[in-house]
Amino acid sequence: MPHVVFRKNGQAYEGEVKEKSNLVVRAGIKQFPFPHLKYQCGMGKCATCACEVLAGAEFLPPPNWKEKKQLGERLDAGWRLACQLWIEQDIELRQDDAAATTAA
Repeated sequence: MPHVVFRKNGQAYEGEVKEKSNLVVRAGIKQFPFPHLKYQCGMGKCATCACEVLAGAEFLPPPNWKEKKQLGERLDAGWRLACQLWIEQDIELRQDDAAATTAA
């Protein structure tokens, strides 16, 4: 099972999720060990769930068109939309409120 580290505002939340889990879907159905994930639409339209990938990016598929449209140059800096990621390997993400604001 993939090990997920989620960092938010100086805190680290860790846990395991089933393979091929989507973190936003799991948060929406209250089956997610990281209650602080900020998200909204879950469909790649709002970019509220944008996270910086700190580790495990090499295991993710290439960004899809929704991520390219919403994130633009932030993709090159390691940002992805959590709602568009189906986790199959260990990953470490950060979604600091201040970082999200300055990266936008």
